[in-house]
Amino acid sequence: MYILEIIKSAILGIVQGITEWLPISSTGHLILINQFLKLDCSEQFWSLFEVIIQLGSILAVVVLYFHKLNPFSFKKTSDEKKDTWQMWFKVVIGSIPVAIAGVLFNDVIPDQPVIIAVALIVYGILFIIIENMNKKPKTNSIKSMKYSKSLGIGLFQALSIIPGTSRSGSTIMGAVILGTSREIAAEYSFFLAIPAMVGASLLRIYKYIDEFGLVFTNTEITVLIVGTLVSFIVSVFAIKFLMDYIRKHDFKAFGYYRIILGIIIIAYFGLRA
Repeated sequence: MYILEIIKSAILGIVQGITEWLPISSTGHLILINQFLKLDCSEQFWSLFEVIIQLGSILAVVVLYFHKLNPFSFKKTSDEKKDTWQMWFKVVIGSIPVAIAGVLFNDVIPDQPVIIAVALIVYGILFIIIENMNKKPKTNSIKSMKYSKSLGIGLFQALSIIPGTSRSGSTIMGAVILGTSREIAAEYSFFLAIPAMVGASLLRIYKYIDEFGLVFTNTEITVLIVGTLVSFIVSVFAIKFLMDYIRKHDFKAFGYYRIILGIIIIAYFGLRA
């Protein structure tokens, strides 16, 4: 049983690492995977496991973009440091809407399969429509991005509180709609994830510790470590894959994938009803 739980946590880490950064909804995949590969744990520990492995995904962004994110780097000129601080200000501004939405609506919308499926399908269709419009981007760097646009993208990120929407999906789609290139849309989405996901994760961890304390079994500790480590490693490859992919392709494939996944979720849970 011990080995089986470790294998499950590794598989869940793989799913998290891939789906967190591709605009295809980690929630939609985890709810399906959890039907066949459920950890032998309480609902409370499962909720904690979900947010802990998210921190592994975030660490991948920090490692891959450490130089770009670091305003104190000795390798940067004073102008480059200034640009980095301005980038962080844009990230903070873009994070305000999701912070407000999280406080107001975080526990209002349930993780029900039908809601997740509808969000997957609707956003999948929107991705296809937006790409067919073939709008020429006006913003090709975070440096040239206006603060008003960073806030606008943040408003789209706030839509990710709806299960199945996908945080990266809503952010990237919003950025493209507002005239940002695909590459910068994805990169800015990665950076917006840092305060959004770290904040949400720390809040969930605090609530868990406040209610249950820091008492874990050896199996639970191992499961958390393995899931987080795998999520980190897979996220590194997923981020690199996405950035390489969008330099040559658009987001239509992700749109079609979302539609298919949404239909599968409706069919699966509909047959079980």
